[in-house]
Amino acid sequence: MTISEEILAIANQLANQGKQPSVALVKAKLSTNTPLPTIINILKSWQHDPNYVSPTFSQQSQNNQELLTPESRALTELISSALAPIEKELAEIKQLLNELIKKG
Repeated sequence: MTISEEILAIANQLANQGKQPSVALVKAKLSTNTPLPTIINILKSWQHDPNYVSPTFSQQSQNNQELLTPESRALTELISSALAPIEKELAEIKQLLNELIKKG
């Protein structure tokens, strides 16, 4: 998979999760160190395609998870559990904002 394909797949995965793909979020998920201008240029032309999430990328992510040490796996779980309430609250805020916008 090329770096462009990987960036596009990550952007689509993030969008499918309801997140706005950003340079920082994409860079954090990339399998290789990639220059910021490359990520920026690809994200500028990115169009959300919910069906474009490469199976090879999903397999690669699964393989990367298997390579994590117990300490890094525990840290990843800790971060995820700490972010869960924030993500829930953000979703509620977005919903309330959309309701306010509809009311005019």
